[in-house]
Formats: sequence, structure tokens, C-alpha cells
Amino acid sequence: MTPPRTIRNIALIGFMGSGKSSVGHLVAARLGFAFVDTDHLIEARAGSRIAEIFERHGEAWFRALERQVVDELEQRDRCVIATGGGVGANPELLASLKRHALVVCLWMSPDKLWQRVRRQTHRPLLQVPDPPARIRELLAQRQPVYRQADVLLNADNRRLPQMAAQVIKQFRLVARDSLAP
Repeated sequence: MTPPRTIRNIALIGFMGSGKSSVGHLVAARLGFAFVDTDHLIEARAGSRIAEIFERHGEAWFRALERQVVDELEQRDRCVIATGGGVGANPELLASLKRHALVVCLWMSPDKLWQRVRRQTHRPLLQVPDPPARIRELLAQRQPVYRQADVLLNADNRRLPQMAAQVIKQFRLVARDSLAP
């Protein structure tokens, strides 16, 4: 039997470019919560940008730092956590987030994701000859875990305020007995 969850935080998962940081900032401001971006915490810890971490140390080293950061966030309260695109695709990290947070997956179609990230050069996993195909491939791999989020929010045709309002509504529904603002 699974122990009851105490929802103290909100964790946003989803593919790179799906709007986790933008939505997260807005949700945190509206709720008076702290905003935490796992990629920024990793960069601060490593002393370099994500792309440089991948280049110098490889993806495995980056994923180890990611695991440390996610585990440490379990001690936090009243946070909106924007995760890197791979966090929500890892079942163990997803389970860690679910121990303390409402996990919301911002879902976008591969075409919309490509439209959003095509001009960005800081995405190491997309530095390949065919980035749209890579997006489809990674999304297909990650989809089974993303679907285990508490809430799946289709972000394709929603504006930031609409997405933020939906996240807050879902949080208030499940957290009213613990932290509801």
C-alpha cells in the first residue's frame, strides 16, 4: 500500500521547450511560492552551462547531478519546480518528485516543440543532423513516463496565463488539506 502523499510543491515536467520555466515563474508568483529550476541549480553546482557539462563530462555525469538536485528538492516546501526535459522521463526521479509535489506534465506536439526550440543553440540533445526527428524519437521514448504525471496539460494551443491558472487549480484541488494558499 502506498503511503498518503503530502503535496507541498508543484513540479513541472515535459519536453525541452514546453514552457516549464515560463509557466513555473508565473505559478510561483501567483501562489507566493519560491521558483526553482533544476537546470539552473545544476549549472550553479557545476560552474558551467548545461551544454558545456554535456561536452566536457557527458550526459551520464549531467544525469548524476540531476539526480542529486531532484533528491535534495524533497526537503523543500512551497516551491514550483521547473525540471529539465529528462527529469520527468526518468521513473525514479518522477517517483522522487511525486513524494512531495503535484507533478504536472506540459505536453506539446513534436511540431510545436520544434517551432519553439529551432533557433536555440543551447540544447545539446538537439545538436544532430535532423533535430525534428530527434524530438519525435525522444518524445516517443519519454511519453510512457510523462504520462504518469498527476496532471497532463496540453500546452499546444494554450497561452501562459491559461496554463498557469490550470496548474494552480489542480494544485488547490489536491493540496487544500496541506498547503492550499
